[in-house]
Amino acid sequence: MNALSEILENKIIAIIRGANPNDVIKISHALKDGGIKLIEITMNSPNALSVIKQVSSELGDKVLIGAGTVLDAETARSAVLAGATFILSPTVDIETIKLTKRYGAVSIPGAFTPTEILSAYQNGADIIKVFPATLGPNYIKDILGPLPHIPLLPTGGIDLKNLNDFIEAGAVGCGIGSALVNTKHEITDEYLQQLTKKASQFVSAINSDY
Repeated sequence: MNALSEILENKIIAIIRGANPNDVIKISHALKDGGIKLIEITMNSPNALSVIKQVSSELGDKVLIGAGTVLDAETARSAVLAGATFILSPTVDIETIKLTKRYGAVSIPGAFTPTEILSAYQNGADIIKVFPATLGPNYIKDILGPLPHIPLLPTGGIDLKNLNDFIEAGAVGCGIGSALVNTKHEITDEYLQQLTKKASQFVSAINSDY
C-alpha cells in the first residue's frame, strides 16, 4: 500500500506514547478493530524500535505503523528499518527529512510558524505536522491562505469535539494523542473495549459530512 495516499485517505493518526511495551500490540489491535488504519509509536516510549518491529510485523498488512518524536536522521533510519512507513517529528530537522525520503518513508516534520512550515515543505517533507495545534482551526485556515499547496496535519489538543473543525479548515488529517489513547490508564480488557469504541467514534466522525 502507498503510505502517503493511505494517510491522506484515512486522516487519523493514533499516537501511542509511553505505553508499556507489552501493551502496545493489544492497544494496536483495539485501535484496528475500531477502524484506525494509522498508528504512531513515539520513539521516547520504552523499547520503541522493538515495539515498532513487532507491531508492523503482526499488523503491517492491516495498518500503517509510523515512528513519532524522531529528532535526528539516525533515529529515522533505525525506525524505517524496524518497519515504520512514516516518520513524524515535533520539529524541523532537514537531515531527518532527507533521510526519511531516501529510505522511501513518508516525512511529517513538526512546524508552527509559516516560515518553518514552508522551509520543511521546500526541503522535501510530504506533510507538515502543525504542532502544537492549540491555536485552533482558524490558525490552520490562516496558514493555508498564503500556503494552500502545503498539506497540514495538526496535532495536539484535538478531540472528538473539534476534529472536524480542523478538517473543515483545510487540514488533510489530524494526529490524536491522549484524547484517544490514554497510556496512563491500566490496560485491561474493559479499557481495550472502550478504546475500540472510541476509535470507531473518531473514524465515524472523520467520515461524516462535516
